[in-house]
Amino acid sequence: MTDRSQIFRGCIPALMTPCSAEGTPDFKALVRKGRELIDVGMRAVVYCGSMGDWPLLTDEQRMEGVRQLVEAGVPVVVGTGAQNTERAVAITTLAREIGAAGLMVIPRVLSRGTSAAAQRAHFADILQAGDPLPAVIYNSPYYGFETKADLFFDLRRDHTNLVGFKEFGGAASLSYAGEHITHSDPDLVLIAGVDTQVFHGYVHCGAAGAITGVGNALPKETLRLIALCEQAAAGDVEARNLALELTEALNVLATFDEGPDLVLYYKYLMVLEGNPEYEHHFYATDSLSPSQKQFARSQWEQFRNWWSAWPGSST
Repeated sequence: MTDRSQIFRGCIPALMTPCSAEGTPDFKALVRKGRELIDVGMRAVVYCGSMGDWPLLTDEQRMEGVRQLVEAGVPVVVGTGAQNTERAVAITTLAREIGAAGLMVIPRVLSRGTSAAAQRAHFADILQAGDPLPAVIYNSPYYGFETKADLFFDLRRDHTNLVGFKEFGGAASLSYAGEHITHSDPDLVLIAGVDTQVFHGYVHCGAAGAITGVGNALPKETLRLIALCEQAAAGDVEARNLALELTEALNVLATFDEGPDLVLYYKYLMVLEGNPEYEHHFYATDSLSPSQKQFARSQWEQFRNWWSAWPGSST
């Protein structure tokens, strides 16, 4: 395998953007959390994907966050989501110039988003602007377009910096990506992009990386899960059993990653884990209901109690 894909192998939390009660980004807190996650064992961080609230930030705010993370020595994979291709290319170019570690290429949205030809041109322009940064395509049903093997390899013929595939869909989508895309070349990496599919991705599909939401709040536990999944994929029977136990125990907290309120839930888990800087959202009306909060707290407490008694929590 080449060095280009190494940045995507392992656990990569998708950072959320802490902000003030007035909706001003708190970049110092962002950098502090990014540095903390790298120090505990994460391979890199993603900023700005959906978890970072990229549609709610200006391009300037997004790149200021990237710049400060890079200057703090945090390896950053930059999400390229934008209103149009021109803005995506500008973000990509700046990310390359200021020293980002990689790119997560998000499909074209709103205009001609279902057109394979339009998506091909969009992806190609971003990959060209970002070269030589290693890049993965972000495949997600939420963007309304599925990148299939024919388009992926058509792009890879022209852009060797395309080194992998992040799948945010369910088990069937991950299985498709493993079977038809990433097993064609050992230099390609499959990334499990949703927290509920880490075990399936690693053990059944050959994933070598995971981009996580819950790992922001539960980094030690998420790293333990991925280590067990790696061991299980190599044939370790006991690790497989432990990985399944941990997957089941994390199920509710991980499932928050699949819904529209994922940022609201994971910021709340951050607060429960002792990070008050994540209390606020960019829109004051973006909030969990009292019932949602109590549900999340009860599930978090249940998991914490289980984890403290689980024999598999230590390596």
